[in-house]
Amino acid sequence: MKLSVMFFGSYPTGGTDPSGADHAARYEDILAIARAADRLGFHAVWTPERHFQQVGQIFPSPPVLSAALAVATERIALRAGSAVLPLHHPLRVAEDWSVVDNLSHGRAGLSVATGWHSTDFVLAPGHYADRRERALRDIPLLRRLWAGEEAEFTDGTGRRVAVRPQPRPVQPALPLWMTSSGSPATWEAAGRLRTGVLAATVGQRREDLAERVHTYREAFAAAPTQTGESPAPTVTLMTHAYVGRDDAEVRSLVADPLKDYLTSYVRQTAANRGEDNGVAALTAQTVDRLAQFAFERYLAWGGLLGSPGTCHKLLADLSELGCDEVACFVDFGLDRDRIIDSLHRLADIGKDLA
Repeated sequence: MKLSVMFFGSYPTGGTDPSGADHAARYEDILAIARAADRLGFHAVWTPERHFQQVGQIFPSPPVLSAALAVATERIALRAGSAVLPLHHPLRVAEDWSVVDNLSHGRAGLSVATGWHSTDFVLAPGHYADRRERALRDIPLLRRLWAGEEAEFTDGTGRRVAVRPQPRPVQPALPLWMTSSGSPATWEAAGRLRTGVLAATVGQRREDLAERVHTYREAFAAAPTQTGESPAPTVTLMTHAYVGRDDAEVRSLVADPLKDYLTSYVRQTAANRGEDNGVAALTAQTVDRLAQFAFERYLAWGGLLGSPGTCHKLLADLSELGCDEVACFVDFGLDRDRIIDSLHRLADIGKDLA
Protein backbone atom coordinates (compact mmCIF):
# COMPACT_ATOMS: atom_id res chain seq x y z
CA MET A 1 0.00 0.00 0.00
CA LYS A 2 1.47 3.35 -1.07
CA LEU A 3 0.63 6.56 0.78
CA SER A 4 0.58 9.96 -0.91
CA VAL A 5 -0.27 13.50 0.13
CA MET A 6 -3.15 15.28 -1.59
CA PHE A 7 -3.84 19.01 -1.43
CA PHE A 8 -7.42 20.10 -1.96
CA GLY A 9 -7.38 23.83 -1.37
CA SER A 10 -9.36 24.48 1.79
CA TYR A 11 -8.28 27.24 4.15
CA PRO A 12 -7.15 26.68 7.72
CA THR A 13 -9.87 27.43 10.26
CA GLY A 14 -10.18 31.18 10.65
CA GLY A 15 -8.23 31.82 7.44
CA THR A 16 -11.04 32.23 4.92
CA ASP A 17 -10.26 35.78 3.86
CA PRO A 18 -11.07 35.88 0.10
CA SER A 19 -8.94 39.01 -0.44
CA GLY A 20 -5.85 36.90 -1.05
CA ALA A 21 -3.83 38.46 1.76
CA ASP A 22 -2.79 35.05 3.10
CA HIS A 23 -2.10 33.31 -0.21
CA ALA A 24 1.67 33.70 0.05
CA ALA A 25 1.59 32.07 3.48
CA ARG A 26 -0.50 29.18 2.08
CA TYR A 27 2.17 28.47 -0.55
CA GLU A 28 4.76 28.38 2.22
CA ASP A 29 2.57 25.83 4.02
CA ILE A 30 2.40 23.68 0.90
CA LEU A 31 6.17 23.75 0.44
CA ALA A 32 6.77 22.87 4.09
CA ILE A 33 4.26 20.00 4.04
CA ALA A 34 5.66 18.65 0.75
CA ARG A 35 9.21 18.74 2.12
CA ALA A 36 8.06 16.85 5.22
CA ALA A 37 6.25 14.25 3.09
CA ASP A 38 9.38 13.86 0.98
CA ARG A 39 11.57 13.24 4.05
CA LEU A 40 9.05 10.80 5.54
CA GLY A 41 8.95 8.62 2.43
CA PHE A 42 5.49 9.39 1.06
CA HIS A 43 5.09 8.21 -2.51
CA ALA A 44 3.69 11.33 -4.20
CA VAL A 45 2.23 14.79 -3.68
CA TRP A 46 -0.90 15.68 -5.66
CA THR A 47 -2.09 19.23 -6.40
CA PRO A 48 -5.52 20.03 -7.88
CA GLU A 49 -6.67 22.37 -10.63
CA ARG A 50 -9.25 24.83 -9.28
CA HIS A 51 -10.64 28.04 -10.75
CA PHE A 52 -12.69 30.97 -9.44
CA GLN A 53 -14.10 29.35 -6.27
CA GLN A 54 -13.68 29.98 -2.54
CA VAL A 55 -12.21 26.49 -2.14
CA GLY A 56 -8.95 26.09 -4.01
CA GLN A 57 -8.09 29.70 -4.84
CA ILE A 58 -4.36 28.94 -4.75
CA PHE A 59 -4.43 26.04 -7.23
CA PRO A 60 -5.12 27.43 -10.71
CA SER A 61 -2.09 25.72 -12.30
CA PRO A 62 -0.74 22.35 -11.12
CA PRO A 63 2.35 22.44 -13.40
CA VAL A 64 3.41 25.87 -12.12
CA LEU A 65 3.16 24.77 -8.49
CA SER A 66 4.72 21.39 -9.28
CA ALA A 67 7.71 23.18 -10.82
CA ALA A 68 8.28 24.87 -7.45
CA LEU A 69 7.82 21.56 -5.65
CA ALA A 70 10.31 19.94 -8.03
CA VAL A 71 13.16 22.09 -6.75
CA ALA A 72 11.96 21.96 -3.13
CA THR A 73 11.89 18.14 -2.91
CA GLU A 74 14.20 15.29 -3.85
CA ARG A 75 12.37 12.01 -4.43
CA ILE A 76 8.59 12.36 -4.07
CA ALA A 77 6.50 12.08 -7.26
CA LEU A 78 4.72 15.27 -8.37
CA ARG A 79 1.24 14.84 -9.79
CA ALA A 80 -1.79 16.82 -10.87
CA GLY A 81 -4.84 15.55 -9.10
CA SER A 82 -6.41 16.53 -11.39
CA ALA A 83 -5.65 18.29 -14.70
CA VAL A 84 -8.84 19.37 -16.49
CA LEU A 85 -7.76 18.32 -19.96
CA PRO A 86 -10.64 19.91 -21.95
CA LEU A 87 -9.56 23.36 -20.64
CA HIS A 88 -6.11 23.07 -22.26
CA HIS A 89 -4.44 22.33 -25.58
CA PRO A 90 -2.77 18.90 -25.36
CA LEU A 91 0.47 20.40 -26.71
CA ARG A 92 0.57 22.86 -23.83
CA VAL A 93 -0.10 20.10 -21.30
CA ALA A 94 2.75 18.02 -22.74
CA GLU A 95 5.20 20.94 -22.74
CA ASP A 96 4.32 22.24 -19.25
CA TRP A 97 4.60 18.83 -17.62
CA SER A 98 7.79 18.06 -19.52
CA VAL A 99 9.33 21.09 -17.80
CA VAL A 100 8.23 19.63 -14.45
CA ASP A 101 9.62 16.23 -15.45
CA ASN A 102 12.99 17.76 -16.25
CA LEU A 103 13.16 19.90 -13.11
CA SER A 104 12.28 16.88 -10.98
CA HIS A 105 14.48 14.41 -12.88
CA GLY A 106 11.54 12.25 -13.91
CA ARG A 107 8.92 12.58 -11.15
CA ALA A 108 5.96 14.08 -13.05
CA GLY A 109 2.53 12.49 -13.47
CA LEU A 110 -1.10 13.56 -13.73
CA SER A 111 -4.68 12.45 -13.48
CA VAL A 112 -6.96 13.60 -16.28
CA ALA A 113 -10.33 15.07 -15.33
CA THR A 114 -13.13 15.99 -17.72
CA GLY A 115 -14.14 19.01 -15.63
CA TRP A 116 -17.56 19.51 -14.09
CA HIS A 117 -18.17 23.12 -13.08
CA SER A 118 -19.60 25.36 -15.78
CA THR A 119 -17.76 28.46 -14.51
CA ASP A 120 -14.36 26.80 -15.03
CA PHE A 121 -15.11 26.75 -18.74
CA VAL A 122 -14.91 30.51 -19.15
CA LEU A 123 -11.36 29.42 -20.07
CA ALA A 124 -12.70 27.28 -22.93
CA PRO A 125 -16.45 27.91 -23.34
CA GLY A 126 -16.74 25.85 -26.50
CA HIS A 127 -15.41 22.74 -24.76
CA TYR A 128 -17.99 22.30 -22.03
CA ALA A 129 -20.76 20.34 -23.73
CA ASP A 130 -18.46 17.62 -25.09
CA ARG A 131 -15.83 17.75 -22.34
CA ARG A 132 -15.92 14.02 -21.65
CA GLU A 133 -15.46 13.10 -25.31
CA ARG A 134 -12.59 15.60 -25.60
CA ALA A 135 -10.78 14.16 -22.59
CA LEU A 136 -11.06 10.57 -23.82
CA ARG A 137 -9.94 11.60 -27.30
CA ASP A 138 -6.96 13.62 -26.10
CA ILE A 139 -5.44 11.02 -23.74
CA PRO A 140 -3.93 8.92 -26.59
CA LEU A 141 -2.78 12.15 -28.29
CA LEU A 142 -1.13 13.37 -25.10
CA ARG A 143 0.70 10.07 -24.79
CA ARG A 144 2.00 10.26 -28.36
CA LEU A 145 3.16 13.85 -27.88
CA TRP A 146 4.94 12.87 -24.67
CA ALA A 147 6.68 10.05 -26.55
CA GLY A 148 8.08 12.63 -28.99
CA GLU A 149 5.82 11.96 -31.95
CA GLU A 150 4.90 14.77 -34.33
CA ALA A 151 1.24 15.70 -34.68
CA GLU A 152 -0.57 18.02 -37.07
CA PHE A 153 -2.41 21.12 -35.85
CA THR A 154 -3.77 24.29 -37.44
CA ASP A 155 -1.39 27.28 -37.25
CA GLY A 156 -2.10 31.01 -37.21
CA THR A 157 -2.60 31.15 -40.99
CA GLY A 158 -5.15 28.32 -40.99
CA ARG A 159 -2.72 25.80 -42.47
CA ARG A 160 -1.98 22.38 -41.02
CA VAL A 161 1.54 22.05 -39.64
CA ALA A 162 3.37 19.16 -37.96
CA VAL A 163 4.93 20.02 -34.59
CA ARG A 164 6.75 18.15 -31.85
CA PRO A 165 6.54 19.45 -28.24
CA GLN A 166 9.67 20.66 -26.47
CA PRO A 167 11.50 20.14 -24.16
CA ARG A 168 11.82 16.39 -24.23
CA PRO A 169 10.76 14.79 -20.92
CA VAL A 170 12.93 12.52 -18.80
CA GLN A 171 10.36 9.72 -18.54
CA PRO A 172 9.61 7.91 -21.81
CA ALA A 173 5.95 7.54 -20.76
CA LEU A 174 3.85 9.97 -18.72
CA PRO A 175 2.23 8.31 -15.68
CA LEU A 176 -1.51 8.87 -16.19
CA TRP A 177 -4.68 8.35 -14.17
CA MET A 178 -8.30 9.18 -14.94
CA THR A 179 -10.30 10.95 -12.25
CA SER A 180 -13.71 9.50 -11.40
CA SER A 181 -16.35 11.26 -9.33
CA GLY A 182 -18.24 7.98 -9.08
CA SER A 183 -19.40 7.10 -12.60
CA PRO A 184 -18.82 3.41 -13.41
CA ALA A 185 -18.29 4.47 -17.05
CA THR A 186 -15.13 6.38 -16.07
CA TRP A 187 -13.68 3.33 -14.32
CA GLU A 188 -14.33 1.24 -17.41
CA ALA A 189 -12.83 3.92 -19.69
CA ALA A 190 -9.69 4.10 -17.53
CA GLY A 191 -9.27 0.36 -17.88
CA ARG A 192 -9.89 0.50 -21.63
CA LEU A 193 -7.24 3.24 -22.02
CA ARG A 194 -4.90 1.42 -19.60
CA THR A 195 -4.46 4.38 -17.27
CA GLY A 196 -4.65 4.38 -13.49
CA VAL A 197 -7.87 5.51 -11.84
CA LEU A 198 -8.18 8.24 -9.17
CA ALA A 199 -11.35 8.27 -7.08
CA ALA A 200 -12.53 9.31 -3.63
CA THR A 201 -14.00 7.37 -0.73
CA VAL A 202 -16.24 10.24 0.37
CA GLY A 203 -19.85 9.77 -0.71
CA GLN A 204 -19.29 6.18 -1.89
CA ARG A 205 -20.24 2.87 -0.35
CA ARG A 206 -17.60 0.20 0.05
CA GLU A 207 -19.57 -2.34 -1.99
CA ASP A 208 -19.92 0.11 -4.89
CA LEU A 209 -16.18 0.81 -4.88
CA ALA A 210 -15.44 -2.91 -4.83
CA GLU A 211 -17.60 -3.41 -7.92
CA ARG A 212 -15.94 -0.51 -9.75
CA VAL A 213 -12.45 -1.74 -8.93
CA HIS A 214 -13.41 -5.13 -10.39
CA THR A 215 -14.84 -3.50 -13.54
CA TYR A 216 -11.69 -1.42 -13.99
CA ARG A 217 -9.27 -4.33 -13.60
CA GLU A 218 -11.25 -6.49 -16.03
CA ALA A 219 -11.29 -3.71 -18.65
CA PHE A 220 -7.55 -3.09 -18.17
CA ALA A 221 -6.74 -6.77 -18.67
CA ALA A 222 -8.89 -6.96 -21.83
CA ALA A 223 -7.55 -3.76 -23.45
CA PRO A 224 -4.92 -3.91 -26.21
CA THR A 225 -1.37 -2.65 -25.70
CA GLN A 226 -1.13 1.14 -26.17
CA THR A 227 1.55 3.82 -26.47
CA GLY A 228 2.47 5.13 -23.03
CA GLU A 229 0.20 2.75 -21.15
CA SER A 230 0.48 2.16 -17.42
CA PRO A 231 2.58 -0.95 -16.70
CA ALA A 232 -0.11 -2.30 -14.36
CA PRO A 233 -3.63 -1.32 -13.23
CA THR A 234 -3.44 1.22 -10.40
CA VAL A 235 -6.29 2.26 -8.12
CA THR A 236 -5.66 5.43 -6.11
CA LEU A 237 -8.31 6.45 -3.58
CA MET A 238 -8.49 9.92 -2.05
CA THR A 239 -9.58 10.38 1.55
CA HIS A 240 -9.36 13.09 4.20
CA ALA A 241 -6.63 12.14 6.64
CA TYR A 242 -5.68 13.15 10.15
CA VAL A 243 -4.11 10.68 12.58
CA GLY A 244 -4.23 11.74 16.22
CA ARG A 245 -3.69 10.15 19.60
CA ASP A 246 -7.26 8.85 20.00
CA ASP A 247 -10.56 8.82 18.11
CA ALA A 248 -12.37 11.26 20.40
CA GLU A 249 -9.62 13.88 20.08
CA VAL A 250 -9.60 13.58 16.30
CA ARG A 251 -13.39 13.76 16.01
CA SER A 252 -13.43 16.97 18.04
CA LEU A 253 -10.59 18.48 16.03
CA VAL A 254 -11.85 17.70 12.53
CA ALA A 255 -15.61 18.14 13.00
CA ASP A 256 -15.92 21.85 12.19
CA PRO A 257 -13.42 22.05 9.31
CA LEU A 258 -14.76 18.90 7.67
CA LYS A 259 -18.37 20.05 7.91
CA ASP A 260 -17.29 23.42 6.51
CA TYR A 261 -15.66 21.59 3.61
CA LEU A 262 -18.77 19.48 2.95
CA THR A 263 -20.97 22.58 3.11
CA SER A 264 -18.72 24.47 0.69
CA TYR A 265 -18.91 21.54 -1.74
CA VAL A 266 -22.72 21.66 -1.69
CA ARG A 267 -22.65 25.43 -2.31
CA GLN A 268 -20.19 25.02 -5.19
CA THR A 269 -22.48 22.39 -6.71
CA ALA A 270 -25.43 24.78 -6.37
CA ALA A 271 -23.51 27.38 -8.39
CA ASN A 272 -22.89 24.96 -11.26
CA ARG A 273 -25.23 26.01 -14.04
CA GLY A 274 -24.35 22.94 -16.06
CA GLU A 275 -26.25 20.59 -13.75
CA ASP A 276 -29.95 20.50 -12.98
CA ASN A 277 -29.70 18.81 -9.59
CA GLY A 278 -31.99 20.85 -7.36
CA VAL A 279 -29.19 21.70 -4.92
CA ALA A 280 -29.65 25.44 -5.40
CA ALA A 281 -33.12 25.19 -3.87
CA LEU A 282 -31.90 23.71 -0.58
CA THR A 283 -32.27 25.84 2.53
CA ALA A 284 -29.28 26.64 4.75
CA GLN A 285 -30.75 24.41 7.46
CA THR A 286 -31.07 21.49 5.05
CA VAL A 287 -27.49 21.98 3.85
CA ASP A 288 -26.29 21.90 7.48
CA ARG A 289 -28.18 18.65 8.08
CA LEU A 290 -26.70 17.11 4.94
CA ALA A 291 -23.20 18.11 6.05
CA GLN A 292 -23.73 16.55 9.49
CA PHE A 293 -25.06 13.33 7.94
CA ALA A 294 -22.14 13.13 5.50
CA PHE A 295 -19.66 13.77 8.30
CA GLU A 296 -21.06 10.95 10.45
CA ARG A 297 -21.10 8.56 7.51
CA TYR A 298 -17.53 9.48 6.59
CA LEU A 299 -16.33 8.79 10.13
CA ALA A 300 -18.01 5.38 10.02
CA TRP A 301 -16.19 4.35 6.80
CA GLY A 302 -13.97 6.05 4.24
CA GLY A 303 -12.29 8.80 6.26
CA LEU A 304 -8.72 8.24 7.44
CA LEU A 305 -9.56 10.04 10.66
CA GLY A 306 -8.75 8.74 14.11
CA SER A 307 -6.15 6.98 16.20
CA PRO A 308 -3.28 5.03 14.59
CA GLY A 309 -5.20 1.80 15.26
CA THR A 310 -8.39 3.07 13.61
CA CYS A 311 -6.52 4.38 10.56
CA HIS A 312 -4.49 1.17 10.25
CA LYS A 313 -7.75 -0.80 10.02
CA LEU A 314 -9.12 1.43 7.26
CA LEU A 315 -5.92 1.23 5.22
CA ALA A 316 -5.91 -2.55 5.53
CA ASP A 317 -9.55 -2.59 4.41
CA LEU A 318 -8.80 -0.37 1.39
CA SER A 319 -5.95 -2.68 0.45
CA GLU A 320 -8.31 -5.66 0.61
CA LEU A 321 -10.74 -3.69 -1.57
CA GLY A 322 -8.09 -3.53 -4.30
CA CYS A 323 -6.64 -0.09 -3.62
CA ASP A 324 -2.95 0.34 -4.54
CA GLU A 325 -2.42 3.87 -3.22
CA VAL A 326 -4.18 6.18 -0.77
CA ALA A 327 -3.94 9.90 -1.49
CA CYS A 328 -4.42 11.65 1.85
CA PHE A 329 -6.27 14.99 1.80
CA VAL A 330 -4.46 17.02 4.44
CA ASP A 331 -5.39 20.70 3.96
CA PHE A 332 -9.04 20.74 5.03
CA GLY A 333 -8.80 23.25 7.84
CA LEU A 334 -5.92 22.21 10.11
CA ASP A 335 -2.73 24.22 10.60
CA ARG A 336 0.67 23.27 9.23
CA ASP A 337 2.11 21.85 12.47
CA ARG A 338 -0.88 19.54 13.04
CA ILE A 339 -0.72 18.33 9.45
CA ILE A 340 2.98 17.50 9.71
CA ASP A 341 2.47 15.75 13.06
CA SER A 342 -0.21 13.63 11.41
CA LEU A 343 2.12 12.83 8.50
CA HIS A 344 4.64 11.37 10.95
CA ARG A 345 1.96 9.06 12.37
CA LEU A 346 0.73 8.14 8.88
CA ALA A 347 4.29 7.32 7.79
CA ASP A 348 4.64 4.93 10.72
CA ILE A 349 1.39 3.18 9.75
CA GLY A 350 2.59 3.00 6.14
CA LYS A 351 5.81 1.27 7.18
CA ASP A 352 3.78 -1.27 9.12
CA LEU A 353 1.64 -2.01 6.03
CA ALA A 354 4.54 -2.16 3.58
